[in-house]
Amino acid sequence: MSSPPILPEHRYLLALGSNRPHGRYGRPASVIAAAMERLRACGLTIEATSPLLASPPIGPSKRRYANAAVLIQTALEPSALLAVLKDIERGFGRRGGQRWGARVLDLDIILWSGGLWHSPALAIPHPQWRMRRFVTEPLIAIAPDWRDPVTGLRVRHSAARLGKSIAKQR
Repeated sequence: MSSPPILPEHRYLLALGSNRPHGRYGRPASVIAAAMERLRACGLTIEATSPLLASPPIGPSKRRYANAAVLIQTALEPSALLAVLKDIERGFGRRGGQRWGARVLDLDIILWSGGLWHSPALAIPHPQWRMRRFVTEPLIAIAPDWRDPVTGLRVRHSAARLGKSIAKQR
């Protein structure tokens, strides 16, 4: 009798965001904590979590966000992980709608140990992560030396570049 095949483990950096309260979990910071528990309940191993970061909204939303990042490990390929994340978002009441609008929960795959991934539904690295301080700051707390497969820069270097870019705009 042969043993089942051992599936390769993948590591992912995920960004979590919330700027609407949830009827059961309460304020956005508590939504983020509940989402982390839901990730665990779905069989994803959380290796590291960032502190929460409060950030101003992008686009038409008026509510501030609670943001965080997690480093997870799973045998799931990117498209399968995306399906799990979308299911979790729906479980928290996420509905399609206005881009950058207020939302109870947003879960994004930012980086993956496999490098690049492109499909109609998913691009890894996340195309906007290098331009979003609310993503780079939490990532620095848990994976400062993770390399971006597009630029070759470490997360901390991408964050430093973003900080310089923001300073020049002021």
